[in-house]
Amino acid sequence: MNKLFTCVALLMLGVGTSFAQMGQTPGAPVTLPMLFPTPQSIELGKGAMVLGRSTTLIIAPGTETGTVDLVRAALRLAGVKTITTAQKLPSVTDGIYVVIGTVKSAAVNDALKQSGTAIDNHTEGYTITSIAKGNGGIITLAGHDADGLFHAVQTLRQLVQRSVIPALVIQDHPAMPIRGTIEGFYGAPWTMENRSKHLDFLAGVKANTYVYSPKDDPYARDRWREDYPKNTLAELGKLVATAQRNHINFVYAVSPGPTVCFSDPAELKLIERKFEALRSIGVHNFYVALDDIEYTKWNCDKDKAAFGEPGAEAAGVAQAKFLNAVQASLNAHDPKAQPLIMVPTEYYDAKESPYKASLRKHLDPKIVVQWTGTDVVPPAIATTDAQAATKAFGRKTLLWDNYPVNDYAQTTGRLLLAPYTRREAGLAEGLSGILSNPMNQEAASRPAVTGVVAFAWNDKAYDANRTWHFSARELAGGDQRTTAALLTFFDTQHIAPTFGNQPWQEQAPRLKATLDAVREAIAGGDAATRKQAIANLVKCADDLAAASDVIRSGVVDPAFAQEARPWLDALQLWGRALQLTAAGLNAADQSSPAAIRYFATAKKLAAEAAAIQSIKGATRFDGPIKIADGVLDTFVADAPKLIAVE
Repeated sequence: MNKLFTCVALLMLGVGTSFAQMGQTPGAPVTLPMLFPTPQSIELGKGAMVLGRSTTLIIAPGTETGTVDLVRAALRLAGVKTITTAQKLPSVTDGIYVVIGTVKSAAVNDALKQSGTAIDNHTEGYTITSIAKGNGGIITLAGHDADGLFHAVQTLRQLVQRSVIPALVIQDHPAMPIRGTIEGFYGAPWTMENRSKHLDFLAGVKANTYVYSPKDDPYARDRWREDYPKNTLAELGKLVATAQRNHINFVYAVSPGPTVCFSDPAELKLIERKFEALRSIGVHNFYVALDDIEYTKWNCDKDKAAFGEPGAEAAGVAQAKFLNAVQASLNAHDPKAQPLIMVPTEYYDAKESPYKASLRKHLDPKIVVQWTGTDVVPPAIATTDAQAATKAFGRKTLLWDNYPVNDYAQTTGRLLLAPYTRREAGLAEGLSGILSNPMNQEAASRPAVTGVVAFAWNDKAYDANRTWHFSARELAGGDQRTTAALLTFFDTQHIAPTFGNQPWQEQAPRLKATLDAVREAIAGGDAATRKQAIANLVKCADDLAAASDVIRSGVVDPAFAQEARPWLDALQLWGRALQLTAAGLNAADQSSPAAIRYFATAKKLAAEAAAIQSIKGATRFDGPIKIADGVLDTFVADAPKLIAVE
């Protein structure tokens, strides 16, 4: 994420003025910065400022070294050459001062008083003020707590990407207490490097939770009773340390459901032993997954004796008793532990049932219940759905949103890159949080996950498209050409499937609008309109054909291009096919027989593109790559019939 500052830093190296209003062109308007996630409140003050070459930090006692290091890095990448420290603000402001700390600090409160601002007092909340004063100015980063201060630095990172920083006040805090991802997909799990990068990414978008729950980790599921090998536990320990540095709650999930004997005390002891081993590497947040199992049979005779014949109601009682014992153990052994999280066997709707009624009646109210919405992959989630889930489970639920996960048959050959949408503003009042289930491709999951976390931070001010564009800029390191190429690519992967036949987001809406306009212009019969539409098509085809090379050379993290390799290969071929299709239409419009040759070559390239396969083993289902399917392929096939060639 820090590489994003590079371009901005180079632009600002020549700025030598102090942090003062004279850094702005006289009469130039002061503009409101666009920040993500959208802050709860942001108001412009009077004037604007430019960062100069020197800054003084006033660091409140107890401020984490890592947080201070991030501030230093942000300032250096913004062109600040000299960073000194002081104990307090001077009586006369003679330069640029950046005050960092929590509300407990006298220096922070003094700085806020000078700007006439009170601290945001919500958990994980923060306040940022910037004021021009004397011959310099003051930027204050004030956290309600250490987490809030860390989030403030992420906002500063975005602010200093502008050459001109306006005087402003930001009051901000998350709408939902839990925001992040659950690595809960089937198929190839992420590598430790993937996970470490993902935690760095989550920090940048103000997430606070990562659940380790890969279905293919045998020690978390099939062999859950066994201890982790020492080397694996050590690797997990490094990951936990990365999470802690990034203010991310690392949650470890165990999935004993397929084999557990709920009534056997020995099973609880095994869970306790596993959790104790993980506690030794710094894990204090735990999760028991009971999804994707049957409750029509018991795994042991003891459960039949304890709970009677197998069934939905009996399963609810058995699971509740077992989970309550796990929660009691956490209470007894780990004062740092957060409430246990569980995913129920009926996780996919909010309909009343004997199982949910049993769970609601017997489950410790402290335990957090996760739920995927109105379906396994819901097309939309409304506030009324969350209310129904609260009623069904007897508590606010934690939404497990199965987007952009691509481990089911309908996603074969797809990356899911559409913006996160069709979740109703106001859900923060009915949910305890949202966790996205990402794709097997970590870097490619970031555009969608950025939207999920931004929605969870401020659902009422969330804008899907603007956040989508921000995610592209982040991947592009701020480069405009790469950002445009990524958005072109994202559009060809816009479809969002469900478990049924109807997707919940359409495919390639931007490309379809262009191609539909060409069809309409040709059908209309006006020569000038037709000529312009074909010229627009040429530009569109050129953009498609060029996008892959631009992305490969321009993305900040090469992992994105590596994960998307077959899609980028196919996109390039489809772009060339569309270029030839446009040439064919242009030739046909001029009654040239060359149109036949252009269309034939386009058809051949389209067939080559359609034959490209996904990376074997990278996802649960292998298959042919899909690029704007139903839109681009249909147009290339139909084009020879749009204008008669004599």
